[in-house]
Amino acid sequence: MNESALAISLDKMVSSGNVLFLLLGAMFVFSMHAGFAFLEVGSVRKKSQVNAMVKILTDWGFSTIAYFLIGFPIAYGISFLKPAAELIGPDKGFDLIHFFFLLTFAACIPAIISGGIAERARFWTQALAGGILVAFAYPFFEALVWGRIPLLGQAGSWLASQTGGVPFHDYAGSIVVHSMGGWMALPAIIILGPRLKRYSNGRSQPIKVSNIPFLGLGSWLLCVGWFGFNVMSAGKLADISALVAVNSLMAMVGGTIAALVVSKNDVTFIHNGALAGLIAVCSGSDVMHPMGALVTGGIAAFLFVKLFHIETEIMKIDDVLGVWPLHGVAGTWGGLACGIFGQRLLGGTGGVSLRAQIIGSLAALCFALLSSAALYSAFKKLFGIRLTAHEEIMGPDLSIHHIEAYPEEAL
Repeated sequence: MNESALAISLDKMVSSGNVLFLLLGAMFVFSMHAGFAFLEVGSVRKKSQVNAMVKILTDWGFSTIAYFLIGFPIAYGISFLKPAAELIGPDKGFDLIHFFFLLTFAACIPAIISGGIAERARFWTQALAGGILVAFAYPFFEALVWGRIPLLGQAGSWLASQTGGVPFHDYAGSIVVHSMGGWMALPAIIILGPRLKRYSNGRSQPIKVSNIPFLGLGSWLLCVGWFGFNVMSAGKLADISALVAVNSLMAMVGGTIAALVVSKNDVTFIHNGALAGLIAVCSGSDVMHPMGALVTGGIAAFLFVKLFHIETEIMKIDDVLGVWPLHGVAGTWGGLACGIFGQRLLGGTGGVSLRAQIIGSLAALCFALLSSAALYSAFKKLFGIRLTAHEEIMGPDLSIHHIEAYPEEAL
C-alpha cells in the first residue's frame, strides 16, 4: 500500500471512529431520557404515571423533528434537506451523528420542564410549546455559545474581546442545557399555578410521591448516561479526556453526600443531589481538579435541598420535581464554579475567566426567563395550558390517555 492509499485509509478510520464515538455518546444521553421518565413517574401520584411516561417519549419525537428541520440549522448553519448521498460524504456522515448527539441535549429542555409542570398541564399544548422551544429558543442560545453566532463562547467572540481573549466556557452544558431548561421551567410553573389542594388557606399540603424505586431508577439511569453527556462532549475520539470522566464522578459523589447530610438522609433528596452535582460540573468538567469537582457537586446539592424547600414551602411554587433549583440554580452555579475552580490557583487547568462565566450565566438566565414567559403567557391566552379541575381530579392518565398505570387494579 502506497503512502497516499495509507493516508486515505487512516482518514477513513479516523472519520469512522469519530462517528462511532458520537453515536455511543448519543446512545448514552438518549438513555437519560428514560431516566427523566422514571424520575417523574416515581415523583407523581399513581394517576399521573402514564402521562409522565408518554410525555417524555412524545416530547422526544417532536424535539427530533423540530431540531432536525429548524433548530440544528439555526445553531450551526447546516441543513439536511439534500440528497442522502450528500449527507454521508467523505466524513462518514459526521454532521448527521453530530446532530443526533446534540439532539439528545436539546430534547432535555421539554423533559426538564415536564417535571416542573407535572400532573396538571394540558398534553398537546405542552407538546407544542416544547417543540417551539427546541426549534427556536434553545438553538438560538446554543448558537451564541457553541454554534455559528460568535457572541459568548467561541474563540474570537464578542465576549472574549471584552475579557482579555477568554470566552465563556461551557464544556458540556451546565448553562446551555440545564440552566436554560430550569429557568425556562420556572415561568411555566408559575403561570400554570399549583396542583389542586397543594396549598390550602395559605398552608402547604405536601403531596406524596408514588414510587421511590422508580424515582431511584430514574436517578441511576441519568447518572449512568451522564458520562456520555460529559465525556462525549469532546466531540472526537482523539479529544476524549479522563479528567472529564473523573470530575463527573467526583461531582456526583459530592452531590450525593452533601444531600445525605443536609437533608438528614431523605431518599428523594439524595437521589436528586447526585444529579445536582452532575449538572453543576458539566461546564467545567474539563478544567477543574477532581477535588474542585467534589466541592462543586456538594455546593450544588446544598443549594438544591435548601432552595427546593424555599420554593415549594415558602414561595409556594408547586415545582413537582424541583427542576428550577435542580437544573436552573445548580446549572447557573456550575457556570460560575467553572470560573472559580477552573483557575490554576485552585488546581484547575486555567484558561477561564470568572467575569466571562458570570456574563454568560446571567445571559442564559435572562434569555430563558423572557422567552419562556412570553411563550407560556401567549399559550395561556390562545389555547389554555391547564387541565380542567375535573380532569385534574380524575388524573391525566384517565383524562388524557384513557388508561391507568395499573389496569388490573381497576377491575
